[in-house]
Amino acid sequence: MFYHKMTSLAPLRSLTLRAKRGFCFAQPVQELAEPQMFVNLNHEIYTRPSVQTSVPGPMSQKLMTELSEMQTNSSAHFFLNYEKSRGNYAVDADGNVLLDIFQHIAALPLGYNHPALKEVLIRPENHPILMNRPALMFFPPMNFSALLKSTLMAVAPKGLNKVTPMGCGTCSNENAMKSAMITYQTRERAGRAPTVKELSSALLGHAPGAPEISILSFEGGFHGRLYGSLSVTYSHPIQKLDIPTFDWPKARFPRLKYPLNEYRRENEVEESKCLAMVEEIFHKQKKQKPIAAAIIEPVQAEGGDRHASPDFFNKLRNIVAKNNAFFIVDEVQTGVATTGNFWAHQSWELDQPPDYVTFAKKMQIGGFYYNDGYKPNEKNRIQSTWNGDPAKLLTLKEILKVIDNENLVENVRDAGKVFLNGLKQLQDKFPQYLSTARGQGLFCAIDLPNPELRDLFIARLKNRGLITAGCGYNSVRFRPSLICTRHHICIVLDIMETELRQMK
Repeated sequence: MFYHKMTSLAPLRSLTLRAKRGFCFAQPVQELAEPQMFVNLNHEIYTRPSVQTSVPGPMSQKLMTELSEMQTNSSAHFFLNYEKSRGNYAVDADGNVLLDIFQHIAALPLGYNHPALKEVLIRPENHPILMNRPALMFFPPMNFSALLKSTLMAVAPKGLNKVTPMGCGTCSNENAMKSAMITYQTRERAGRAPTVKELSSALLGHAPGAPEISILSFEGGFHGRLYGSLSVTYSHPIQKLDIPTFDWPKARFPRLKYPLNEYRRENEVEESKCLAMVEEIFHKQKKQKPIAAAIIEPVQAEGGDRHASPDFFNKLRNIVAKNNAFFIVDEVQTGVATTGNFWAHQSWELDQPPDYVTFAKKMQIGGFYYNDGYKPNEKNRIQSTWNGDPAKLLTLKEILKVIDNENLVENVRDAGKVFLNGLKQLQDKFPQYLSTARGQGLFCAIDLPNPELRDLFIARLKNRGLITAGCGYNSVRFRPSLICTRHHICIVLDIMETELRQMK
């Protein structure tokens, strides 16, 4: 198996001086060489990747064999040594140090072993919550309201004043859709209580208690793998194979041409066609399965990092409202500053806010925001045993402090500009391999000619000490932590260029 010992990377200052001649730097060298421009990285004990074996190495392969005897886990890349991992660097079971710009599918906001999060675990006042995970719907801890105010409600999207915690992104989307359907049918009943016939037929999954209504989603979208969320997921066929999901409508998501400024007219036409299709679907579904809600991602992440303009989302939101349906924005992967705004949909500047915003991943806890009037009248309609985890709210509280104290939103914007500029210059240097560089903040991606070459490129980057992953048909996606600086991005771009030169 191919592997590369990372002795070819020069010390960081030499790397900086070399990169000045290339794509990485528009500012003075010394400024960009400084790894603490915004962020305190004193706990980050590694300065560059160091790969001694193939990845996965012998120990990871041994552990995979052991795991496969108990669990089907064909997606495992390799095993990590979490004790030794720090900041943006992951250390695997074989001792390889890898610069991680995938961060567990955008789930680690502060990288590995941030000292502020360690502090949460050792504070005596936190031990009762850490040791006793409560059934929150029935027995919440005394400080639960205060925790919600200082965490989830402190960063609630503008215009939304209620939140229901959940365990993960999939169940967040699942329950937001359920809530939208409940609210839709409650409105249809004009406030009257459910009838005996509705209750008895609902138990059997028949109308009128289980009405013929639907959720609109978009081709290429990913919203999870439970029954309802899988029914609105269209990213990879294998995810739905053998599972009879709900037959709900889907619309076309815009397929934009890049660079955006060169294809403005063509992209406007494409988005108009997609919006016209949405209008047509709403009209058609009124006679079949009326649409209770539409769900969409600000960037179709699993579907290939596909973007649309703020104008598209504004017009879509207005179409949904005009048809008396609810607008659900899935911010599971795009939330928490990774696009340069705390919530990606902030950049749309909507005339009216979404009806629901779902979250998970970097928030460390799942859930959905909504507004007054969307809470079910009856008990036990949106709940599980745990409905989230207050221990994760303790963690989130510290994460929000670090984001504020270390100016991480500004850091994301700054490092993101360097990253996207570097990706664009790489594609100019290697047009036979790279195209369609795109991104918002550090939420970036680039395409290769086909999935086979994409997968080979990712594997070779991994063996040079860089962790990333694919998405869509032929895209490489990048999901750095919020503490990833220009310093780290320049290492990423240098490794990519080195590998691309080897591929010639």
